[in-house]
Amino acid sequence: MEKILLAFVIGGLLCLLAQLLIDLTPFTITPGHILVGYVTVGALLSAVGIYGPLVQWAGAGATVPLSGFGHALAQGAIRSVEQRGLLGAFGGGIEATSIGVAAAVIFGYAMAVIFNPKG
Repeated sequence: MEKILLAFVIGGLLCLLAQLLIDLTPFTITPGHILVGYVTVGALLSAVGIYGPLVQWAGAGATVPLSGFGHALAQGAIRSVEQRGLLGAFGGGIEATSIGVAAAVIFGYAMAVIFNPKG
């Protein structure tokens, strides 16, 4: 139960940080900026070895947000480079995250078919 609470708190803090960036910065930060920033920061923190321990400690609170996607991309690229050499960097991240992306597309399509979007 405490692991679930920890994941909720860490994920919530990451979302809070994004909302504060949108609301309190003097220049315009859009959700697109947050998306790209979180994926990039997650990949960079993963590459230098900081994000991995956060994932071990916070579980889904660190893997579900967009920074977790960046972490997965970076780790996939690193593993692929170790196995296949430098050319592995081009496909390793895509390979590591492909099942999550495919699931998002399939479930998003299914929800669009089942429910009538208003707009």
